[in-house]
Amino acid sequence: MSQFSSGDVIADRRADYARMLAEGRDFAAAAELMEQALELASGWAAGWFRLGEYREKAELDTAEDAYRRALELEPEDVFGATLRLAVIGAEEIPDQPPSRYIESLFDDYAERFDTALVEKLDYSVPGKLAALVLPHAPFALTVDLGCGTGLFGAEIREHTRRLEGFDLSTNMLAKADEKGLYQHLGQSDLSLPAEESGLFAPDLPKHRADLVSAADVLMYLGSLETVFPLVDDLLASQGLFAFSVEDAGEEEGFVLRDSLRYAHSEAHIRLLLAHHHFELLEIERTTIRMDAGKPVKGILFLSRKTA
Repeated sequence: MSQFSSGDVIADRRADYARMLAEGRDFAAAAELMEQALELASGWAAGWFRLGEYREKAELDTAEDAYRRALELEPEDVFGATLRLAVIGAEEIPDQPPSRYIESLFDDYAERFDTALVEKLDYSVPGKLAALVLPHAPFALTVDLGCGTGLFGAEIREHTRRLEGFDLSTNMLAKADEKGLYQHLGQSDLSLPAEESGLFAPDLPKHRADLVSAADVLMYLGSLETVFPLVDDLLASQGLFAFSVEDAGEEEGFVLRDSLRYAHSEAHIRLLLAHHHFELLEIERTTIRMDAGKPVKGILFLSRKTA
């Protein structure tokens, strides 16, 4: 976790012991030791968030208090306290996660992302999504939204003349740059309107792409009301939009899961596609990764802009 040092040696030592207790699944004892650490470092936002996690896993009602203290000390919510409060039922589910939380999450994850996700969690979306779009190749210009380290870029690079990648995490962009796949890489925030998103500039005009991809991105966005207008602005007429979501099953709309990722229902995505004038070409249900030893079900969509 970012900022996981209190600046107090004794507090840090107690926090380390608390972490070991938590790894042994003694969450009540971990919470008690973490409380002792915070008596020495009461302004430590990361420590309060960790205390909230221990209390939550110990099924203690005081988890909410710890999360609220973390949010008070870190208003940009780099740790995702707002999301945890929603998961435990203390707040309404937000339409969007805090951008600083997502940015920090992937900045921390970038160095080990490929190994952890592909080798350990059996992540398969880039290859499966590429299989949906390749029958429509070649492409003149592909915009890879939430490009991460370039896993989908590697699948599509030989089938597109120009490849652009955008991500909220600068560390992810740096790892993608090392692979030499993209003609352009830029930081962007898909929760913002077009003029603030980072996707457009004089040399990056609207309606420039014939393929826009979002592989394993939309589960970090919740409401997609900002995303579809951005994709519409990126795509030329008859351009393709290929993307994945976690499957919400029988739930309506979108839901926030304990993983702090959002899941979307097929019906909800179909409504969004129709509302924004996209024709659904293909749909595929699949396992997209493992999480805590269990398969995570997802849905892949291939659509075409019609308006």
